[in-house]
Amino acid sequence: MKRRAAPESRPVALTVAGSDSGGGAGIQADLKTMEACGAFGTSAITSVTAQNTRGVEGTHLLPTAEIEAQLDAVLDDFDVGAVKTGMLGTAEVVETVTTYADRLPNLVVDPVMVAASGDRLLEPEAEAAYEDLIGTATLVTPNADEAAVLTGIEPETEEEMRAVGEQLRDLGATAALVKGGHVEFADDDRADEVVDVLVTEETVETFRHPRVETDATHGSGCTLSSAIAAHLAHGADLSAAVEAGVDLLARAVRYPLDVGEGPGSVHHTVESRNRAAREPTAERVTEVVERFVDRDVSPLVPEVGMNVVGATPYAERPDEIAAVEGRITRTLSGVQPNRGVRFGASSHVARFLTACREFDAARRFAVNCRCDDDVTAALSDLDGEVVRVDDTPDAPESIQRRLAESAFERADESPVAVVDRGGVGREPMVKLLADDAAALAERTLAVRDGIETE
Repeated sequence: MKRRAAPESRPVALTVAGSDSGGGAGIQADLKTMEACGAFGTSAITSVTAQNTRGVEGTHLLPTAEIEAQLDAVLDDFDVGAVKTGMLGTAEVVETVTTYADRLPNLVVDPVMVAASGDRLLEPEAEAAYEDLIGTATLVTPNADEAAVLTGIEPETEEEMRAVGEQLRDLGATAALVKGGHVEFADDDRADEVVDVLVTEETVETFRHPRVETDATHGSGCTLSSAIAAHLAHGADLSAAVEAGVDLLARAVRYPLDVGEGPGSVHHTVESRNRAAREPTAERVTEVVERFVDRDVSPLVPEVGMNVVGATPYAERPDEIAAVEGRITRTLSGVQPNRGVRFGASSHVARFLTACREFDAARRFAVNCRCDDDVTAALSDLDGEVVRVDDTPDAPESIQRRLAESAFERADESPVAVVDRGGVGREPMVKLLADDAAALAERTLAVRDGIETE
């Protein structure tokens, strides 16, 4: 018997940009990002490049008639909800796209003008032609170099970034997102922070993220503008779409893809993959808890209770870490979890694991155990480094972060166990770490068995 099709309706987004044979930027990055954000991606290719993670080896510009044919084909058939532009290449192409402006809803203009090396990618005529295109845009997203080309301002402060945005709005854009990845703040205290500034008619919003030490930022601008366009196609308001896009890019840069011989690429699908891993992560935590109940780990349960936590592969916050709600406690018949496993159920152990992942992102699972002479003696049988931390952080809210920092600073390799001797109002604790749930369970049970043989 033939099966019936079950069609799904999705918003449609369109990218007008160049092709990157290396897959990290351009049309390829745009379509990956749009799909990851739940939009159906369509395209009009402006140029074909031969490039990889090491650089561009060749470029072929398509005739404007071919670009027009692609635009007509897409716009005549699809109900396009948002559009983004990337590399347009020449004044003629910029002008061609501008003539379609009244058919391009929620237009996000990424004014690709300057290469990462600082070289100009457009002749002066094309740069001037961008002013008309920007005048039709819902949002324009320049980086610092492009802001300087468009406005003459080389932003080094938030105030100057705001001034750039206001000038771009004066050209006719509904809003401007001035990106801070290339902004070198004159204030040294801001060197570890990326600030993006959104200027609209009514408001000025800033979005802040810690700067990531990596050269794998290829495709970052394409990914951001595509994500914003995809969310606009879904019907999000501009502020919400920008916030979602900025958050996605921050995670995509934190967890780049190690591909090719060059620096690599941003991770276009990082958020969708992270969401997809939530249920399997919670299941792994549940399986560990069940093993602990079966083997009765009562000798390891501290006074405050035990918790098993598991992070999604690209977790950045405690609410992306699954844990036992109410912890695991000792009973007359063994140990029992108070309630089930849910995300955000842990505070201390989850914050500790989050902090550890700053040093080793492969560490996804952790458990807290009682700390006494028997337990610490049994740690010697573990296959991996055990680190003892005796100093107490100054501020209570920084305890777990500081413990993780101290442990990794003292370790020769990523530790499998951290012994916290405790402090004022803080119970001594052993925290076991592992890359996968099965390894965490085996390490914990090895410590339990070591106690029994003492």
